[in-house]
Amino acid sequence: MTGDFLVPDYSGGALVNLVAELERRLTGSALHPGLHPELAAAIPSAQSYVLVLFDGLGDHQLSHPAAAPLAAARVGVMDAGWPTTTTVSMATVATGMTPAEHGLLGYQLRIPETGFVVNTIKWITQWGEPIEHDLWGFLPMPNLWERLASHGIEPVTLQPWNFDDSPMSRMLYRGCRFEPWHDEDEAATIAAELAAVPGRLVFFYVPHIDFAAHVGGQDSDGYREAMSVAVRMWERMVRRLPAHAVAVGTADHGHVDVPAERRIEIPKSDHDDRDFGGDPRAPFVYGEVASLAAKLGVDWLPRAEMEHWWGPGAHHPGFKGRAPDGVLLPPPGWVVLHRHADDRLIGQHGGLTARELRIPLLVAHPRAR
Repeated sequence: MTGDFLVPDYSGGALVNLVAELERRLTGSALHPGLHPELAAAIPSAQSYVLVLFDGLGDHQLSHPAAAPLAAARVGVMDAGWPTTTTVSMATVATGMTPAEHGLLGYQLRIPETGFVVNTIKWITQWGEPIEHDLWGFLPMPNLWERLASHGIEPVTLQPWNFDDSPMSRMLYRGCRFEPWHDEDEAATIAAELAAVPGRLVFFYVPHIDFAAHVGGQDSDGYREAMSVAVRMWERMVRRLPAHAVAVGTADHGHVDVPAERRIEIPKSDHDDRDFGGDPRAPFVYGEVASLAAKLGVDWLPRAEMEHWWGPGAHHPGFKGRAPDGVLLPPPGWVVLHRHADDRLIGQHGGLTARELRIPLLVAHPRAR
């Protein structure tokens, strides 16, 4: 098993280190080490940065023919955090902390004070009922945006218009100016315009690749079109960047395609004394794990042997109550589905294979043109 799974390099090669690198350049301090020297050297100094996060763009996906312009901007490779999933990585961006520190430990996560395993994108139960919770205060204070503002740096997030005031946005963007975009060309133009003011960090979120990979897989026409849209947004923004700004691109996780014959379903009877969370590539188990893993024919690890996957730093006060008793680890290219999991998805992530963990570091700036 150990040969198939990697652990994020939180010492200087992970998403948290990229956030620390930019924060330290803008303010002089950060909570974690910046990037390893060879990665840091690839990012020019700037007065403003646009951090572009392409949801679901693993480093290996740059080999897709439609991704060639993004591949040309690649200056290195990094790791996402654990688990390799959107809300965990986005919380790392929003806080500059490891998952262990910020406490958002998984996509579907037990939040003891709610009494439920919660979908942390929509903040609903696994069967769709809304969860009432203090989303504004869910992540630690001060977050990245608040620390930047305290040093006179304005944080701005550029997001699809329908994300405004969504549960996830309320959780992530306390203290950050929210700028909506309605179409791709507008978004790229706004990103460059926002960067025209020195002393800003613009966080530009691009969702297309992840959605298309989930629904159709990486060989689909929809995926090809989504990649083309992401490329156009990047190129249009870069063409309009002011001389004092630098664009830095990365992702929250990569994707793997999982055919129907590689789906393992947890029998209904095995739900009676257990709750499940996480992602299908690495389901969290709240309850007894060993006999279930043996029954399903998959590997597993107890919490004590994998706590370091969530990264260094002092554990969030909610860590113990939120972390699972163990995690199921299906082979690469397989998933394990509990009764509330979406069995329609082709693209999957959440595990610690290279395809899920490795994310690109992209850089573009006017001086390179």
